[in-house]
Amino acid sequence: PYDVIDPHEREAFAALDPRNSVRLILPDGADPYAGAAALLESWVADGTLAVDDTAEFYAYRMTFPDGEGTRSTIGVLGALVLPEHIGDGSVLPHERTLPKAKSDRLDLLRATRANLDPIWGLTLSRGFAGLVDQSRELAHCTDELGVEHRLFAIDDPERIAAISAAVASAPLVLADGHHRFETACNYRNERDASDSGATAIMAFVVELTDEELCIEAIHRLVTLPAGFDARSALADAFRIERADELATADPTTLLLVDHDGIWHLHPIDDVVDELLDVEPEPVRVTDAAVVEHVVAPRWPHAEWVFRHDHAAIVQLVREGRYSAGLVLRAATVESTRGAAELGVRMPQKTTFFYP
Repeated sequence: PYDVIDPHEREAFAALDPRNSVRLILPDGADPYAGAAALLESWVADGTLAVDDTAEFYAYRMTFPDGEGTRSTIGVLGALVLPEHIGDGSVLPHERTLPKAKSDRLDLLRATRANLDPIWGLTLSRGFAGLVDQSRELAHCTDELGVEHRLFAIDDPERIAAISAAVASAPLVLADGHHRFETACNYRNERDASDSGATAIMAFVVELTDEELCIEAIHRLVTLPAGFDARSALADAFRIERADELATADPTTLLLVDHDGIWHLHPIDDVVDELLDVEPEPVRVTDAAVVEHVVAPRWPHAEWVFRHDHAAIVQLVREGRYSAGLVLRAATVESTRGAAELGVRMPQKTTFFYP
């Protein structure tokens, strides 16, 4: 997704191929949004992009290493009809959003009038994975992370109808794409009613089960005022203990990375529990809530950056590019489902659905 690609990665992707999609989803230039629209038009004109002859869904499978072998996620790509109102219960967001990200995506949508990448939705419909598994294969590749991607066409009218009915039968939980979803709703509201294309958004829908999902954490980098002691500012809320080098496995606690090393942050229960009491249980158990309610108020002048690669957090702090970093533990499928079903939202950038 566009919001986990940093500027260096953006340039690397753009250098790979003149038709790399990063040129559309993260456009550059003097007028980036108009540039993306012109580039999209050129790809349609030269046949890079084309409309299918018949209506189709697309099955999409990702197979990836998980430390104990491999596992897979399979879902369907299609057009998700937008609800009349956000919060009507048909689509359940589980994270809060940032205003700037929404304004950027709205400017891009206005210029291109296209969905350039899918949001990720989770259906509560049992057995959904079996409905979309394996059809006519269109493409496959293995990426630089060792993830195998396979794309299939679903063109049988009965299967298309069954998939549509399954998605419609239960609320859809938003896994990723909260900003794009809200932006699409805002765009629909400003368009003329005759613009039928504005009433839906491209979505990748997966069954909400542990078997189909791998949730990783999104970590934090901060820039702090010169001379500010990030560790001392947290001493009233955490028992701070030096950690060994960051292992590849998930951490056992929330970790602080500063120029002196890596530190376990063990909550002082009386302090932290009181601050988290404003959140319902599925949110309260996440490290993102701890950061929002306990850490952020103690770093009042911090400038925050989000990264999903914990090794990069350590490296960037050691290089002096940031004052400190926080390595979070991943939220669970259970807490994600619980927040959505209660109609409450986790802090922004709580979950990273992998791959």
